Amino acid sequence: MHLNICFVSSEVAPLAKTGGLADVAGALPRQLHALGHDVRVFMPLYSSVERGLLALNVIAALQDVPLKLGALEYRFTLVAGTLPDSNTPIYLIDCPEVFHRAQLYTTDQDEHLRFLVLQRAVLESCQRLRFAPHILHCNDWHAALLPLLLKTQYAWDTLFTKTRTLLSIHNIGYQGQFGSATLGHMNLGNEAGRLDHVDLSQGRINWLKEGVRHADRVSTVSPTYAQEICAPVGGHGLDSVLLARGDRIAGILNGVDYREWNPATDVLLPHHYSPEDLSGKARVKQELISRLGLQIAATTPLIGLVSRLTPQKGFDLLFDSLPDLLRQREFGVAVVGSGEARYEAFFSDLVKRFPEKVAFFGGYSEQLAHWVEAGSDMFLMPSMYEPCGLNQMYSLKYGTVPIVRKTGGLADSVQMWNAQTQTGTGVVFNDFDVPAVQWALHTTLDLYKDRTAWRQLMLNGMAKNYSWEHQATQYVALYNEMLAK
Repeated sequence: MHLNICFVSSEVAPLAKTGGLADVAGALPRQLHALGHDVRVFMPLYSSVERGLLALNVIAALQDVPLKLGALEYRFTLVAGTLPDSNTPIYLIDCPEVFHRAQLYTTDQDEHLRFLVLQRAVLESCQRLRFAPHILHCNDWHAALLPLLLKTQYAWDTLFTKTRTLLSIHNIGYQGQFGSATLGHMNLGNEAGRLDHVDLSQGRINWLKEGVRHADRVSTVSPTYAQEICAPVGGHGLDSVLLARGDRIAGILNGVDYREWNPATDVLLPHHYSPEDLSGKARVKQELISRLGLQIAATTPLIGLVSRLTPQKGFDLLFDSLPDLLRQREFGVAVVGSGEARYEAFFSDLVKRFPEKVAFFGGYSEQLAHWVEAGSDMFLMPSMYEPCGLNQMYSLKYGTVPIVRKTGGLADSVQMWNAQTQTGTGVVFNDFDVPAVQWALHTTLDLYKDRTAWRQLMLNGMAKNYSWEHQATQYVALYNEMLAK
């Protein structure tokens, strides 16, 4: 069945990105479009968007459109283009008053208004374009009120009669909680009683919770994470609301864009390689060691790490494990990332203590991220929780053995090496504690010494296919299931 899909996201790669949401929003719609569906992506036109990446056209019928949010009025213009290197339509909501900020997300008092503008503008645009979506795919809290808006403020419009809503949760730790005073900007009128009464009585509105309560279906970015968020430890306060949805929580593992992440064709690498000829990987490693100023031999194992430096990523486990291991074992560490000051200080201090073995780039470099993925022998992800994760899947493709904790998408995409059967794709540890990560690192370093086993482990990972071509079909199946009901 040919589907009309309205895909709403606060960020879309490569136009605006802070994390994995942007990667999904940039890749999944492309693949849905390639499958023959009419998918239209909506996002804000931030001041940081490089307009040169798009051939933008103002939609004549959607210039200076008024939006009433309570007593406030905003105006937006709809600008159209296509996602880079594709024919997938993207519509950008041009409202400088709310979207021209120094960062994509802020702590400004009008943060709720910024994403109310996005959501209202999407529905107003669909109306004026006469685009009747079969599926309104809402991503994270920034778009989570759309199901409620369809049931209330826009319930009168027969354009949306057949529309079904899917809320995708990319990270349940971010929920969009605002004071109940913001209710006045939502224009719910007599329908305000649909909001969670307990939250209102305690002076708050939780956007993600309202999305879970009112969407036709809820999905998240891996099967294991779908289970974890329904438990108190992983639910961040929403586990009971999610459990109330029963079997309506779907877990679909994110895909990888192998046009960008493929060591055989990667335009950012100085050398290419493949499972048939791995010599280019050794050359990349040698150049990476030199570029980072490390003083280790080419045969010494190198552990890579590219990440946002946040508690979620499990770096607290490294405080009491990595220094001891660096004293005990011969290996190098290459870190690319930025985030909380205490983690940046930890890695900076490691460089001072082990200058020959450790390199830390505080920030983000797309080129360096690709070099670390290709030039490292191992890639460490000791996450406390990980909704999906992409770096472990990049690592598999690049023959870089992932060392991961068994959680979320890491559990779904990396299988523990089995020496007897020569199967598995990485080293997986269960517990979130220092002994567990120490065991995993020692195990991997020991395994590296067995060159025959190590090569098989690399090849097992490189044979895995987590492409969007496969994952997108699971979304189409979910969409059709929603429409059938």
